[in-house]
Amino acid sequence: MKFSINRDTLLPPLQQIVSVIEKKQTMPILSNVLMVIDADTLTMTGTDLEIQIVARLAVIGAKPGAITLPARKFLDICRLLPPNTEIRIDQHDDMVKLATSRSRFSLSCLPAENYPEFAESQMENSFLISAGKLKKALDKTMFCMANQDVRYYLNGLLLHISNNALKLVASDGHRLAIYEDELETPTGLEARIIVPRKGVQELSRLLDDSDTPLQVSFSSNHIKVEVHNTVFSAKLVDSKYPDFGKVFQQAFLPSLSIQKPLLRDALTRVAILANEKFRGVTFRFAADLLHISAHNPEHEEAEEELPITYSGDEFNISFNAQYMLDAVSNLDADTAELTIASNLSSCFINEPEQQTYKFIVMPMRL
Repeated sequence: MKFSINRDTLLPPLQQIVSVIEKKQTMPILSNVLMVIDADTLTMTGTDLEIQIVARLAVIGAKPGAITLPARKFLDICRLLPPNTEIRIDQHDDMVKLATSRSRFSLSCLPAENYPEFAESQMENSFLISAGKLKKALDKTMFCMANQDVRYYLNGLLLHISNNALKLVASDGHRLAIYEDELETPTGLEARIIVPRKGVQELSRLLDDSDTPLQVSFSSNHIKVEVHNTVFSAKLVDSKYPDFGKVFQQAFLPSLSIQKPLLRDALTRVAILANEKFRGVTFRFAADLLHISAHNPEHEEAEEELPITYSGDEFNISFNAQYMLDAVSNLDADTAELTIASNLSSCFINEPEQQTYKFIVMPMRL
């Protein structure tokens, strides 16, 4: 294998590929990036056997071959070379030599034939969506996914397709984000799949050009997304997502509207003195006023007052400050609408007269 490539062409896809490769591997070859030259095309592959990214780049006058290189060492060398540097890559048995006009590197390699195959099932379903629309939907929900929860279906994101309706849902059991949108082309599909946490994060990073049309294909076991010359694949979470619809089937108090910047800034200040472990803040609703307060084991206290339109009975409810901040910060409008269940079991945060994005926070006891 022998070829030349510009550092600025190689670096972006190499960074995307290395991001899926785990630092600690049970198989040493999984720490490597697979590089295959065939018909003036360089194909680079990285995987952790749960997620895979494949990137294809054009190269001119290349000698065909295949090898695997230590991914992070290769990335660090390319990243630290000057911009626009031409890199010559030449394989000699189990070593690969990287050379520029001023630098020389030799990397120890492993045979390409030992690289494990990412077994994908046949993709039975697909739909089209713009990269910008999908990235917005992911970014509005993915921060709610659980991390290493024993309820492994929560360590991912529900993607629900119903003809031309798209719904994304994420929850860690204490809060829940729902994003709904419409696809331009009807799909005729009715499907619910759970994309794993790491897969959601890596896919979001790939979607950098909002106008790019994407084809999203999936089966009962895998999902595949093609972005430019890059193909993202991931195993799906084999589970059924819980029915979250019951949270809507309850009585609610009248909605309250608050200026988003005022609420966000007040929460940020009050949270400074909240208990560092539980991050709890208390909302007290009184006549035309919202009191937000916090205290900690050092007997420090913080309180803010915000004007609201409210004439009901006075009541208190407590929340995790960070959960509320995440919800409010993800609203696009300047007004946040809070709707609290009559039994104080949950709080809905959304924008007035907008149903695309909803955020639900469960209260906590302080």
